Amino acid sequence: MAEERNFPIWLPGQPLAAFIDYTHLVAESGAKELISLCDAAESGGFHSVCVNGGWVRLCRERLGATSVKVSAVVGYPLGAQATRAKAFEAAAALEDGASEIDMVIAVGKLRDGDIDAVERDISAVVQAMQGGALIKVIVETGYLTEEQIRIAGKLAAEAGADFVQTCTGYGGRGASVSDVRLLREAVGETIGVKASGGIRDTATAIAFLNAGANRIGTSAGVAVAMGGR
Repeated sequence: MAEERNFPIWLPGQPLAAFIDYTHLVAESGAKELISLCDAAESGGFHSVCVNGGWVRLCRERLGATSVKVSAVVGYPLGAQATRAKAFEAAAALEDGASEIDMVIAVGKLRDGDIDAVERDISAVVQAMQGGALIKVIVETGYLTEEQIRIAGKLAAEAGADFVQTCTGYGGRGASVSDVRLLREAVGETIGVKASGGIRDTATAIAFLNAGANRIGTSAGVAVAMGGR
């Protein structure tokens, strides 16, 4: 389970960059774009870069001598992959150098009310990591009712995840402050909360942090962090 160091609380005046996963998940990007992402993350002091699994090794090689971590997405963006495929994908990312895993839950199964299947899906990824990487569970709040959001948060915590996360950015809508508050209520102080999906400016990021988020995921990392200085 997560410890306090996995989800520090942002306080006014602290640099925002240290609370940001600088995200780049564009299908058509190549090595040049990923190297640029890594260089910007290093110079800006971001917590991590968040990338597709195929780029983890390159990013780890680029950032290995820095404090910037590499986060890899798993089951992205639909969450509808077979559970064993998610577990394998997470294990491969860990082997390639990922320090954190952002996995998408089986959204359709949650909407169906198949709670056991959703918990097994999360648990499989947790077990595949064997404590080797911090795990963030993306619940895709835009597709869920308030009650389903609460259930998703509790399932993530019970399965041993370190964070629960709002959105992929590809769902029905982006994150909202109310989503973050619901997730924080659901998990209490046991695990962290990451807000992601449509966060492109400093004021919005701060609103999420004030609502109970401990991490921000955004592809506009430089703009968000610079506005917070």
